[in-house]
Amino acid sequence: MSTDQIIIFDTTLRDGEQSPGMSMTREEKLLVADVLDQMGVDVIEAGFAMASDGDFESVKAIAGQAKNAVICSLARAKEADIRRAAEALKEAKRPRIHTFMSTSEIHLTHQFKISQEQALEVIKNAVTLARSFTDNVEWSAMDATRTEIPFLTRAVEVAIAAGATTINLPDTVGYGTPETIATMFRAVMANAKGAEKVVFSFHGQNDLGLASANSLAAVLAGARQIECTINGIGERAGNTSLEEVVMALKVRKDQYKLSCSVKSEYLMRASRLVTQVTGQPVQVNKAIVGANAFAHESGIHQDGMLKNRDTYEIMTPESVGVTKTNLVMGKHSGRAAFKDKLGELGVRLGDNQLEDAFVRFKTLADKKKEIFDEDILSLVDTDAADERYSFASLQIEAGTEGPQMARLGLLIDGKLRTTKKEGAGPVDAMFKAIKSLVLEAGDAQLKLYQVHGITGGTDAQAEVSVRLEQEGRMVTGHGADIDTLVASAKAYINALNKLDRFQRRIQLTDMEEGAAVDKTAKKAAS
Repeated sequence: MSTDQIIIFDTTLRDGEQSPGMSMTREEKLLVADVLDQMGVDVIEAGFAMASDGDFESVKAIAGQAKNAVICSLARAKEADIRRAAEALKEAKRPRIHTFMSTSEIHLTHQFKISQEQALEVIKNAVTLARSFTDNVEWSAMDATRTEIPFLTRAVEVAIAAGATTINLPDTVGYGTPETIATMFRAVMANAKGAEKVVFSFHGQNDLGLASANSLAAVLAGARQIECTINGIGERAGNTSLEEVVMALKVRKDQYKLSCSVKSEYLMRASRLVTQVTGQPVQVNKAIVGANAFAHESGIHQDGMLKNRDTYEIMTPESVGVTKTNLVMGKHSGRAAFKDKLGELGVRLGDNQLEDAFVRFKTLADKKKEIFDEDILSLVDTDAADERYSFASLQIEAGTEGPQMARLGLLIDGKLRTTKKEGAGPVDAMFKAIKSLVLEAGDAQLKLYQVHGITGGTDAQAEVSVRLEQEGRMVTGHGADIDTLVASAKAYINALNKLDRFQRRIQLTDMEEGAAVDKTAKKAAS
């Protein structure tokens, strides 16, 4: 299938989430999916429906929420997986089932312990079943780059004959190079019967740091779908970075002569959101979305930039959603101006959310000399509803002399409670104070505590991520404030609220099940 449009397939919520420490809650996945949908991502792989009840519910919720994107669920080449994926995708306007089977000899011999002929039968049955639920079926040849081309071609033919509409040839272990990836695609597309009827796709792992280069090589060889993740997150060294391939296609259109539907102005917002929900920041020199991506310190570079930005910048910060101009607002700005600015930043809030965010903005404007768009986005991103616990006040005693002390005030169910605790440092004292007031948090284990500045300068807001684990559940809380310790308290409290919502959801489910049992018993008695 020849076209000048590249399909962007985002797997942040599936492959990206599989990497250690990157798990997301259902609510966090919905937030990320909404931004991906707004920014024009063509296909969102919402999860692996068979992996857990939580993944099933996330896929189902995203399928019901999405307005534009195709919503996809991964499924192994097993009947139960495929049926589970189909069930999760029932409410999707544009569903896709993505099933896969290994094709390399090393996988078939050592992992699956089956012959090539048996593998072909598995592929046929899986794709046929998936096609009975939707006319949008993707099949992936796992470990394609270590598969002999003749057998890979046969496997692709079987998948196409069974009804696959997208064929993915992934570099599952990050073994490929641009030259070998291009050779693989050209050979399969030239020799597989029916190749002209389907879209060929590439999924790259970054084990050798070549994922983006390999993806672009696949495109030049004829692939028309790139599978990628925000910030390049994913198993081991990660996946192809969505922001890198999108901007490569846009900036070097002279070479690729292709386009994609992603609105690049959303890239930084999506990057920051994924950073927040996973608690994993990107490296400062990360292409496109790193803190230094548009920073110039060298005297020669600064001289060139002052004379003409094109001397050292091949794209503008604004083209990826990075704003360097100060927010022309302050403590005298009104709600209308604030709402207008949020509109410029692509943020839409309900009346109550807008009022809460505006109050926080006014508070920040009283403290901070310069306010940037990033500060505003942080205020909005930390907004949360239905919270049982909220921050009220904090005083810290710290230094080389005397005990480290935290005096803390929390609103719990609307009532103010205060306490004072000592600790091995101000952060330890503060977290102990929180746990002493929130008894339910007693057995929550701190797994991550991370701080970074949102903007530059000594008055920059600090953004803190706190990850807690309780009874096998992992949540990440976030907080932002001009005071790092206050931001830390807010992040810890945010995480506790997420744990509380988990617990309330479980209790509600138990009550509903109990009511159902009672109803059945009464009916039987009558």
